Amino acid sequence: MRIVSGRFKGFQLTAPKVGTRPTTDRAKEGIFSHLESYGELEGARVLDLYAGTGALGIEALSRGANALVAVESSAQAAALIAGSLKALKRNPSWLQQDTARVVRGTVERFVRSSAPTQADAPSSGFDVVFMDPPYALGDDEIRDVLASLVTRKVIRGNGVMVVERSTRSPEPVIPEGWDLRQSKQYGETAVYYIEQRLES
Repeated sequence: MRIVSGRFKGFQLTAPKVGTRPTTDRAKEGIFSHLESYGELEGARVLDLYAGTGALGIEALSRGANALVAVESSAQAAALIAGSLKALKRNPSWLQQDTARVVRGTVERFVRSSAPTQADAPSSGFDVVFMDPPYALGDDEIRDVLASLVTRKVIRGNGVMVVERSTRSPEPVIPEGWDLRQSKQYGETAVYYIEQRLES
């Protein structure tokens, strides 16, 4: 598994032997073409939830983002992401202003503990949030995480949440004040782009 485009193109990622479901190349290319066309990645702060191999977050760094937090509950997967990030920081294309770290723990716990304070709220939210949870994760859990990202201001008001689900699952419940901007299907994968509702 490799980074497919950008300044880290060709960088090799290590995947756990079991327990993760990497995003297909077709879906990944579609996601990043979409985000790049809207200018979402340049200088962005990225949160990669249910990170697995870390591929989505690292691909975002490769394509212009400057900060990444990857959240993964599996000890093995989190250790492999940490190894990938350590190697990435030795890459000649790594910039001084770049930051990247992995957090081992559940997504729910991370979101609960990540609410910015009043002082740093304007600068501490994430611009892009990736959510690629296990297909077995319940729709109620997905709804609650999306709602918490918004109410706790983990996602910035002008940010975008990118959610991957099985095409057999219902559309995620969109948080109040936000809209489903677009959805795409890539084989068995459905991708949803969620943004704050524009004032009329």
